[in-house]
Amino acid sequence: MKELNRRQFLGYGTAAAGGVLAGCGKPRVLNSIDDAVSSTGIDNIAESYVKLILEVGLYDSDYVDAYYGPEEWRPAEGSKQKKFPHEQLTEKVNRLIKQLEKVNPSKFQGIERLRYTSLMKELSAIRAKIDLLSGTKMSFDEESKALYDAVAPVHDDRFFENILKKLGDALPGKGDINERFNDYRNEFIIPKDKLEGVFRSAIAECRRRTLKYIELPTNEDFTLEFVTDKSWLAYNWYKGNSFSVIQINTDKTLFIDRAIGLSSHEGYPGHHTHLTLLEKHLLRDRNWVEYSVCPLFSPRVLIMEGIAGYARRVLFFPSSERVEYEQTVLFPLAGLDPSKAEKYYEIKRLTGVVGSYGRKEAARRYLDGKMSKDETPAWLRKYGLHTPKGAEAAIGSFENYRSYVITYSVGRDMLKNYIEAHGSTDENHAKRWELFTSLLTRPPTASALR
Repeated sequence: MKELNRRQFLGYGTAAAGGVLAGCGKPRVLNSIDDAVSSTGIDNIAESYVKLILEVGLYDSDYVDAYYGPEEWRPAEGSKQKKFPHEQLTEKVNRLIKQLEKVNPSKFQGIERLRYTSLMKELSAIRAKIDLLSGTKMSFDEESKALYDAVAPVHDDRFFENILKKLGDALPGKGDINERFNDYRNEFIIPKDKLEGVFRSAIAECRRRTLKYIELPTNEDFTLEFVTDKSWLAYNWYKGNSFSVIQINTDKTLFIDRAIGLSSHEGYPGHHTHLTLLEKHLLRDRNWVEYSVCPLFSPRVLIMEGIAGYARRVLFFPSSERVEYEQTVLFPLAGLDPSKAEKYYEIKRLTGVVGSYGRKEAARRYLDGKMSKDETPAWLRKYGLHTPKGAEAAIGSFENYRSYVITYSVGRDMLKNYIEAHGSTDENHAKRWELFTSLLTRPPTASALR
């Protein structure tokens, strides 16, 4: 396994050590009545919220995606009960919701009001997660609404057929579209001995473009690891103190578009950048302790995945900028033919739509019992362009993460629509960055963005 921290990765020498926060920031000075209301009315609820997340996490190892608050807030070792304590946990979350309901939201303005709304949504999602862990059955849409504050649009087979027809016209050769597509994209695999150089350049470019518009803490850093034997393609493990571990799974086939895609999604200006700014602006500067923990199945994560999914669009605009950069830098580094880049991304735009919406639609139909365990992989091969192996593997992901799949496409589309509806134009890319950055430093909910 090759490990590179950010300064080594970018050629800056040895990095300073990262680390986990020992606490949740300095006490802040109260400057107004609203600050006092927030401090006395919400801060205690926020602390209890964090402790409840950690307690629920005892019963689902995926639930706590990141925690960098006080160690003494973690549940005591051995405190996990043999039988899931549904009534006990439900009582705790209901008590917090009632306490928050007693706080008058009209006293809050601006970001303080967003905090109130976000915390209420988060508590409601915890209650739903507790119910699901106890065996409560929900439809796919009911679950996604309860956990992520959003419901994915429905796409019928005709939607995919129309896109696949366009793809069939664009792909070389004749015959089965799935086979033609997979044969075609196999020309664009990054050789394993080229991965480090390609990702070094991709993440450096993403970071350079991000820093033109976003100021990050001086101690911001990350470690990049190439790993194996994982179910996912890539992951950001945020550790606190502006530090991330970003992992790329080399067991998966890494096509050339993944270099910018993963560098922007997991790093700049995606998850690493987002979590770094939330920690600085909300946890450290405002002492909002709820931002010392990140529950994976929550409304906040829909926004996080939306930001990460939209990241590459804000980095390279117009899209021809990305093609030009990859033709000049990444394709040669990977030993690929740069003259094929423009055609590759023309085809990728079509397959991206099929992939993101197709996976969501297959999960909904499978989990709602509308497609069987045999029918779902066949549907994914036909409409989602999955390989046989990838289609079979999707079943396990659906069963484990369930409606989480909507966070990618719904979150991304929600961010895109919000930014475009608030003044971002093709001629004003700075406005796009301004709106995007504002979402990185505030606690919006899906409901607020619609």
